[in-house]
Order: sequence, then structure tokens, then C-alpha cells
Amino acid sequence: MVNLVEAQKPLLHFLVRRAGLRQHTVDVDGAGTVISFWVPKDKLPKNKATVREITPEAAAAPVTNTKKQRETRASKQEARPAVVLVHGFAAEGIVTWQFQAGVLAKKYDVYIPDLLYFGGSTSPSADRSPGFQAECLVAALGKLGVERCTVVGFSYGGMVAFKMAESRPDLVRSLVVSGSVVAMTDSISSVTLDRIGVKSSSELLLPDSVKGLKALLSIATHRKLWFPDRIHKDYLQVMFTNRKERAELLEGLVVSNKDATVPVLPQKILLLWGENDNIFNIELAKTMKEQLGEKTTLQSIDKAGHLVHLERPCVYNRRLKEFLAYVNDEAPKEKV
Repeated sequence: MVNLVEAQKPLLHFLVRRAGLRQHTVDVDGAGTVISFWVPKDKLPKNKATVREITPEAAAAPVTNTKKQRETRASKQEARPAVVLVHGFAAEGIVTWQFQAGVLAKKYDVYIPDLLYFGGSTSPSADRSPGFQAECLVAALGKLGVERCTVVGFSYGGMVAFKMAESRPDLVRSLVVSGSVVAMTDSISSVTLDRIGVKSSSELLLPDSVKGLKALLSIATHRKLWFPDRIHKDYLQVMFTNRKERAELLEGLVVSNKDATVPVLPQKILLLWGENDNIFNIELAKTMKEQLGEKTTLQSIDKAGHLVHLERPCVYNRRLKEFLAYVNDEAPKEKV
């Protein structure tokens, strides 16, 4: 029987390709760590530091790309700000950002990675921390030629985005975070799980039944959604792969209260929140804004829950574009 969720992927890929993006995998370390990306088609690298574009034609065609050709191509490209969209825990990159990719690609160079153990990304490393995810993304972006960018992170991806901003302020110009925290401390984890009424993060974020997935969607959305059970079953099969590694990612999230610190970040930060987020509520966002300091702005979107970018995409996109225009207009013009 055809998996209905898998069957929709070609359409989504078509729409993303039509927006000017191409799927590409990056060899991060030469030791088996690879990250799958959607990248602007005119920024596809052809050097040995990356794996080739994921198309049938690419499998057969020889790689030819001299330094002169790359320089000629670069000189013809209009310099556009880069935006990196980092997904959460329940779906891979383009599924998470399907309503943002095309809108942003009209004006920005959009990069959409799959974090390790999502989509086509994997690593033999035993490190399951958000810091390692950030380290791998930073390395991959370097191989893709990205020198400055705004990182937009949702939920788990927000924690990775904070780590990127902390470790590489020279790379991360500004930050947009939704439904996330700087670090998942013992206390935040305990309070959040108690409020939701689940025993563990895995119980919530790694459902293994239709009932569990329905519970996750009910908690993550403001408006109650209805899908037939078959859609839920197909989604579980397609989106919740690498269960062992993802359970380890969740274990690697939590840090003790005594070890947790709020970094002093030089970037301008927008906390773009669903007013009815039941996982990381608006009060938590307000506290985080105060901790992060005066360069941080909090904006809430009403009638939206944790999945704010999917529930209210038009409002979310408008606020996001306003912030991107602000930080990029304010930034000094960098030499090419």
C-alpha cells in the first residue's frame, strides 16, 4: 500500500526546486558525518569537500568545476543575505519549513539542513549534544561557502541555533527562535513535562502509535486538527526513523541546573512565539528575553501554538521578513 506521506514528497520537492533550491549533501569531516541540505541552485559547490547534488543526472555526470569557472559564476551572482532554517524534532527540514522556503527564497539565499539522524544526515559519532549538531552545521555551512547568515531555529533547532550563535558570532549575524530555550535544564524539563502530563521527552516527541502522535499534535497546535488514522500511521513510518539515535538526542538535551548558563550573545535576537504554545509557553519566552538582554525582542502571534510557523504562516512570515530586512539593512556592507 502506498504511503500517503511519502507520496507527497515529490510534490514538495518540486515546489522547493521551483523556488530555486536544490538538494545536496555535505561531507562534514571525511569520517562519515554527512548533512543533507537544500541550498540555492546557484550556490551548489562542485568541489571534493562536498558530496554531489542529489539528482538522477548528477549520478552519471562528471564533476567539472575549475576555480576560474567558480569565480566567473560568483561574479555574476547578486550578493544576497543567507538565511539558515533549522528544523525541530518531529519532521525534517523542508517539511518543517514548507511555508517559508519559497517566500524567503525570493530575496534571500535559503539553506535548509536536515539535522543529524533526520532526512539524509548521519554521523558515526557518539556525541548527541546540541553543541555537536551546531558544530557540524557550522562546518557544513563553511564548505558551502556561507560566511555570514541569520539562523532561524524552531524548537530543538532553536537550541542548536543558540549554540551556533554562541560558538560562531562571526558566522551568525542574527537569530530568530520559536518555541525553544537556550538550554534544556533539569528544572525546565521537569516543569514542562509535568505541565503537559507526560513522563519523558521521548514519550512526547517519539510517539510509536497513532494515539501518541495525535497527543503530540494536540499539544503542539492551538487549533485542533483532524487527520484520518492512516495519515498518522504513514507519518509515523516516514518521519520517525532512527528512533534509537533520536532517543539519545533527547537524553543529550538535558543539562543540570548548576551547569547551565545563559551566554552573552552579541547578535540581535527575535523570539517569535505562538501565544498559545503549550510546550514552551509565553512566560518562559518572557523570562528568556530578560536573560538574553536588550538586543532581544519578543513578539507573540495569537491563535497559534508551538507550531506557530505552520499554524499562522502568513503572520509568521511577515514578522520574520520584517526582522530580516531590519538586520540586513542595518548591517554594514561586507566586502566580497
